Amino acid sequence: MTDSLEQNNVKLVRPSWDEYFMEIAELVKKRSTCLRRKIGAVIVRDNRILTTGYNGAPPGAKHCGEVGCLREIMSIPSGERQELCRALHAEQNAVIQAAKYGIPIEGSTIYTTTYPCVICAKILIASNIKRIVYRGSYPDELSKTFLNDSTIIIDKYEDCSIK
Repeated sequence: MTDSLEQNNVKLVRPSWDEYFMEIAELVKKRSTCLRRKIGAVIVRDNRILTTGYNGAPPGAKHCGEVGCLREIMSIPSGERQELCRALHAEQNAVIQAAKYGIPIEGSTIYTTTYPCVICAKILIASNIKRIVYRGSYPDELSKTFLNDSTIIIDKYEDCSIK
């Protein structure tokens, strides 16, 4: 849904807040160093960006592009054995950035380009995130169980025009 307003007899069409922040999450994911799936996340409160995150190795650690993807080498399907991944997930990096810089995220919304895994779901629940807006699916049934049992509002973003 877009916002529109008229100014000097010219109709201006603006993206909705969800469109705006999801487009930013799509841009953030371009910084990802993951070889399998690039993810971006943006944490927002009161329509203001608090933090962003993308999936990649922790600061100072080698990226998969340098040493290879262990999960790929071992033919591990998506959604399984996340502990073998070198990367922190986008949602984790966004929460870590908030903690590192003393930014409270309780009551905020996270926009993420993919449904959170179970590890990220637990972190978001513990962080008191109030809403998750996600775009793509992720094969993690336990994550869905945790999030459905929480008080977090979960909205699938449906605009297919973003690439």
